[in-house]
Amino acid sequence: MDFNTYQSATDATAIYPQAGTGHPNAVNYAILGLIGEAGEIANKWKKHLRDGTPLEELFPLLAGEVGDVLWYVARLCMEMGYSLDEVASMNLDKLEMRRTRHVLSGSGDDR
Repeated sequence: MDFNTYQSATDATAIYPQAGTGHPNAVNYAILGLIGEAGEIANKWKKHLRDGTPLEELFPLLAGEVGDVLWYVARLCMEMGYSLDEVASMNLDKLEMRRTRHVLSGSGDDR
């Protein structure tokens, strides 16, 4: 499956206020959902550190949460008027520019 096919398929399960309109309420929903799902990944990893859950048990659980993160990323891009392909391409272009300037390490957006 490619990014844009996946993103389009999320329309069927996008049941939230003003879904697909780019309205600030829809953007808020996508951002907060993304943060929540990323937090679930962190929480599962934290419990692994505490309890020593075997990775072969943990990774399928994490993969499920990563899928939820992907859904919210797809919806956030949709609400902002971008395709996932566009955002992925923009990210690779940015990283390639940093690589050619030897500034992949470090911090800050303006490297």
